[in-house]
Amino acid sequence: MTHPKEIRNILLTGEQIQERIGLLAKEISAEHSYCEPLILVGILKGSFYFLADLSRKISVPVEIEFMQISTYGGQTESSGKVQILKDLDRDIRGRDVVIVEDILDTGLTLDYLLRSLATRKPKSLEVCTLLDKVERRKIEVPVAYRGFEIPNEFVVGYGMDHHQAFRNLPYIGVLDAT
Repeated sequence: MTHPKEIRNILLTGEQIQERIGLLAKEISAEHSYCEPLILVGILKGSFYFLADLSRKISVPVEIEFMQISTYGGQTESSGKVQILKDLDRDIRGRDVVIVEDILDTGLTLDYLLRSLATRKPKSLEVCTLLDKVERRKIEVPVAYRGFEIPNEFVVGYGMDHHQAFRNLPYIGVLDAT
């Protein structure tokens, strides 16, 4: 498959992504092997593909919820200002919850989200991120399940976008900033 000219290089192939998701799903399934369904909270729009593939590979019952949060405002750098565009549709009190995120960058958004959801009294609250830009971290947040640690590059594909483009790429590529 040829990639768009705006993609400098492919960072992770579709095969690498699917293999790692399978391992994450096994880990989540083993740690949540009880009867009550696990609530997966996908952070829209970027985590949509990851959440779909992950949820199909998890072997324990799951329920799916979505939240939409904005911090980028159309830019390639997070503004740091968190805005909730869509909240959960159900109560998570007393439930086991895993936040499913496409990419962990500065940690500011996820820290805000964890603090906000903790006030709703879930039984447990964990984070599963496909990508982690450790070198960009401004605030440490607990991550229970991590797919890949990546360099400080602006990436697109597999749900992640730039001005709504490139989400449907089956791989994760580095956007050419020039």
